[in-house]
Amino acid sequence: MSDPNSAKFRQLLTLFITLFSLSCRANSQSSPVNNFLHCLNYESNPVLSRSIYLPSHPHFQSVLRSRIKNLRFLSPETPKPVAIVAPTLIHHVQGAVICARDNGLQIRIRSGGHDYEGLSYRSNVTFIILDMLNFRSIDIDVENETAWVEAGATLGELYHGIGNKSNKHAFPSGICPTVGIGGHISGGGYGNLMRKYGLAADHLVDAIIVDALGNVHDRASMGEDLFWAIRGGGGASFAVIVSWKINLVRVTETVTVFNVSFTLEQGATDLVYKWQQIAPNIDEGLYLKVRLTPLINGTSRGNKTLKASFVGFFLGRRDELVSIIDKSFPELKLTKDDCHEMRWVESTLFYARFPPGTPVDVLLNRTTWTPVFFKNKSDYVKNLITKQGLNKIWKMMIDARSSIRGKFYMEWNPYGGKMNEIPESDIAFPHRKGNVFLIQYALSWHEDDSNVSFHNIDKLRKFYAAMAPYVSKDPRETFLNYRDLDIGKNPSNETRFEEAKVYGRKYFMDNFTRLTKVKAMVDPSDFFKYEQSIPPIN
Repeated sequence: MSDPNSAKFRQLLTLFITLFSLSCRANSQSSPVNNFLHCLNYESNPVLSRSIYLPSHPHFQSVLRSRIKNLRFLSPETPKPVAIVAPTLIHHVQGAVICARDNGLQIRIRSGGHDYEGLSYRSNVTFIILDMLNFRSIDIDVENETAWVEAGATLGELYHGIGNKSNKHAFPSGICPTVGIGGHISGGGYGNLMRKYGLAADHLVDAIIVDALGNVHDRASMGEDLFWAIRGGGGASFAVIVSWKINLVRVTETVTVFNVSFTLEQGATDLVYKWQQIAPNIDEGLYLKVRLTPLINGTSRGNKTLKASFVGFFLGRRDELVSIIDKSFPELKLTKDDCHEMRWVESTLFYARFPPGTPVDVLLNRTTWTPVFFKNKSDYVKNLITKQGLNKIWKMMIDARSSIRGKFYMEWNPYGGKMNEIPESDIAFPHRKGNVFLIQYALSWHEDDSNVSFHNIDKLRKFYAAMAPYVSKDPRETFLNYRDLDIGKNPSNETRFEEAKVYGRKYFMDNFTRLTKVKAMVDPSDFFKYEQSIPPIN
């Protein structure tokens, strides 16, 4: 049997599918969708036909909905795909790319469905979804401290696999177990090990992709420019990510976690001010973030305050952790009773907010995330915020929460450590030295009411605008994996390229220019195009 990675196999497959494409286009009466299916040899390929869901298929809606995490994009008004392709073999991926391209259909690539703006399953143009949910194999090589992970696998499945093989290894990525590997890593991917080891994308050593011509590449054949771009530049602008080869990192057999909270009346302002100075500079093995939640109690909403929760992860035992905190941050008054020792894989459950004692097998459950209506944003902070500034922020948060119908909070995630050591241009992800912390603004609600959605999002946008004095400037940086379509909107009918320069600078800073040049080299016709994708500019 031919090797699907060989150049000869790729050439033959491309020729075969192209002949089908030419024959189907010859029938001018056929629709692009019918031509796409004919191009794939849909009816005579039972394996592939079982992987394609058309709107007439009885399971089309359930397959579409099963991977949507943001209920804002489940409304009847949300544009739907003309087909969902859930390939099981790599040549199905190749065929889908070639046939979509030759029939004027765009592709939306879905690995987990957690993308904040739903760009992996919606568009205002005629499109198909290429759903990678069947590409979920994980091959862990503890001896060589590497793993091959397919794009449709989840973080939880990866963590479970690592935990089954070793108590001394981990992977530095996010805290939500149902996030898909493909998009998470290609956008950078950060988590509790960021200060010790950097990002998920910093630990990629190879990848298998399908390019815009339907060819399969690994790192050697794609070239270093493209391999640089898909590490933090967003893979969906350049290719279909099929699998990643990652380096595992070493962790202590026992890690320690804690979560202690303070209200404003208990000194939260002083603690958060001190946290800004401590968290980016403390021991690299300690990741200490702050979750800020406005509290409005009572039916009259008259009792208003704010809670600051200090959530810590430490590579080591509780005795050492308490000693470090006592020396650097005694105001936190951390005790051994506040701290919980466990294996690294168990700590992923703690951060995913599972109850103590939950078995690690829950990491294999892809449905633990309950979809809600939400809108999120992000910012980077480069200078300490004064106590006066903090007090203004608290007031703005409480005022915003007073009228928001849902949950609203911020998470402040510390930088420093390894993030200060990696150059901005090392991979496409640029936000490195000089950042004190990353802010995520999170707003969610349950009411299926367009007026509620509009009101809540408007409140978040106004709060985000009011945060401008405290965050990065020129550009106001933001995190690609917290995709935000408010970034770079063009009220003056700018061209796509002019608009892209706005969001491109915010997401990628000085790396944006190189990304556009890579795009021009590997996808000059801009087949892999979507809202806020990288345009080809020579």
